[in-house]
Amino acid sequence: MQEIDLLILGAGWTSTFLLPLAKSRSITTAATTTTGRDDTIKFTFDPANTDPSYFSTLPTARTLLVTFPLKGVGQSKLLADSYKATHRGSPRFIQLGSTGIWQMPGQKDTWLDRHSAYNKGNERAVAEDELLSLGGCVLNLAGLWGGPRDPKHWVDRVADTKDKVKSKTSLHMVHGEDVARAILAVHGDWETRAEKSPARGQRWMLTDGFVYDWWALFAGWAEASSKDAGVDQTERKQQSKQSKQSVWVQELMWEENVKALPRSMEALGRCYDSREFWHVFGIAPVKARI
Repeated sequence: MQEIDLLILGAGWTSTFLLPLAKSRSITTAATTTTGRDDTIKFTFDPANTDPSYFSTLPTARTLLVTFPLKGVGQSKLLADSYKATHRGSPRFIQLGSTGIWQMPGQKDTWLDRHSAYNKGNERAVAEDELLSLGGCVLNLAGLWGGPRDPKHWVDRVADTKDKVKSKTSLHMVHGEDVARAILAVHGDWETRAEKSPARGQRWMLTDGFVYDWWALFAGWAEASSKDAGVDQTERKQQSKQSKQSVWVQELMWEENVKALPRSMEALGRCYDSREFWHVFGIAPVKARI
């Protein structure tokens, strides 16, 4: 079987952006799913199976992207060792993670970056650290949006009461297209600089460079919320065009003496600084600002 550039273990939402972009750049790919749907390879990683033979159904790839979560001690090493035992070459591994590992009780710093303290007891962080020790790369992603994932659709789910609106502070996002571009940037840098690549053994924080204020979003989506909630047009014409969340935001601004939106970074509390990734790999988000 011919060697390919990139093997995606777990072709989910990210692959809908990654596969077309890779094809446009003549980067050869293959992808797995648990069912083998849409011309993918049927494959399921079993952390309880120490016999690596079932990995032999996978093609030989220069870079492997793991999109599903690995957890705890041993899973990252087992996956990497099993693949290496059944394939030639020296494959590189990229794991997708979440910026949620930086959300810890008592976190006092307003600005957090990839070097900031994170929850080392988090099961996903434990597995990520193990992959880093093996020379892999971890991309911790902020909230994902793009395609069917529209943050406007989350409003009634995350803030259906005034108290919930009051508790909402910062939000960090990254578009699927920029996630795909980041993955290919890491792969390309590894191809160019090999062991000297800054991808090797490093954890990176990935956002679109904005810190969003939930209150500002609620206010800005005052009309969109009622329309996206599935209200028919006749009923909508009989309603006020302003969403309940936007009304609550105005009340809270008066009560909390917030003169204008967005609120300050200090008021928002947790703010991610992801500049280093974009600077080091020499690209910039093309889908910034939701």
